[in-house]
Amino acid sequence: MVARTRFDADPCPVARSVNAIGDWWSLLIVRDAFDGSRRFGEFHRSLGIAKNILTARLRALEEAEVLRSVPAPGGGSHREYVLTDKGRALFPVIVALRQWGEEQCFTPGEDHSRLLDRRTNQPLRHLQIQAADGRPIGPEDTVVEKVRETARAEKEPTAKAGKGH
Repeated sequence: MVARTRFDADPCPVARSVNAIGDWWSLLIVRDAFDGSRRFGEFHRSLGIAKNILTARLRALEEAEVLRSVPAPGGGSHREYVLTDKGRALFPVIVALRQWGEEQCFTPGEDHSRLLDRRTNQPLRHLQIQAADGRPIGPEDTVVEKVRETARAEKEPTAKAGKGH
């Protein structure tokens, strides 16, 4: 088996995020947790994933502090998995993936699921990236700044920040 490349010390926030939740099973587990799944069996039935893989992904999500295992209500030896604050912070990521998938991965009229506002029963507004002043912004409107290099540049005005991720 090929060893998985780790990005624990990578200076790129995207690489670190992928390190924590970047395989499809983990993202689907998080999706199911947002949809109300809490028990191992619920995740297993929903995903059809092998039990050993599900166990490993749940453990990794716990280690990444995305999920927390708690005793199931009513006692007994059963455990449930709940999203931590760090895990709940993935909601915009899941919504963005869902909205991208609705637009890019289905043909017109093809059956798919939708995420609705529970209060109004209406689809969510499409996520939009905005600048600090509220104007819409696209990839061509951004530049990556390396924080360490930025701090150094503030001390040394002639230093330039490098291109990064």
